[in-house]
Amino acid sequence: MFEGFTRETSDFLWELTFHNERPWFQEHKDQYMRVLHEPFHALGEDALAILQKDYPLANFTLHVSRIYRDARRLFGRGPYKDHLWFTIFNGDNRQTEGPSFWFEISASTFSYGLGFFDITPAEMDAFRSSVDANPARFERLAAQAMKMRGFKVIGPEYKRMKKDLGPVINPWYNRRLAGIEHTKDFDPALLGPELTKTITRAYERLMPLYDYFEECCRSVREQNRDELRRTDDGRE
Repeated sequence: MFEGFTRETSDFLWELTFHNERPWFQEHKDQYMRVLHEPFHALGEDALAILQKDYPLANFTLHVSRIYRDARRLFGRGPYKDHLWFTIFNGDNRQTEGPSFWFEISASTFSYGLGFFDITPAEMDAFRSSVDANPARFERLAAQAMKMRGFKVIGPEYKRMKKDLGPVINPWYNRRLAGIEHTKDFDPALLGPELTKTITRAYERLMPLYDYFEECCRSVREQNRDELRRTDDGRE
């Protein structure tokens, strides 16, 4: 059970930022396990358990990032990440990532929300086609999500607007990838045992938007299966 992060969690991540090397990490590995690894995994598992209980048909699963960077992609950085995140998503989606709920922590901040990031261009096109077909439907969902206090739409924007669909839809429609997040300064008072309820309540309020994105991805998966079936039939 998640019992919270402490000021020592932030201190460890700050120290790691300035001593991002294997000897230092090995010397402080017990501290890492105690103040970051164990509570972080507990938070993700507790959040997953709540969503699985409340949405048993969604097939939610959990992925927790590793602190070790890929040695092939260091690009001059140290071997350890100075922030960690987890995602909760439909376990059927790994070939086409789809939407996911997430939580991230660093030395100075923590954030959580809903992301439509790890997707293919075809899935983003399916999202825009769905909006084009019924803009009022998506506008209702987006407006409800954007009423959540402290949340904002994020993601890389196009230099030129694809289409002007109004102030509610535009922040989503005119991005390469889109999501919505809530970010706060690292504060142990906000990172105690109640954090599990805080983030899962936010996830559940964002669930209608998650379902919308999931619907867009499902249409692409079905189209891919149909194309593969036609290809296989043509070979016979």
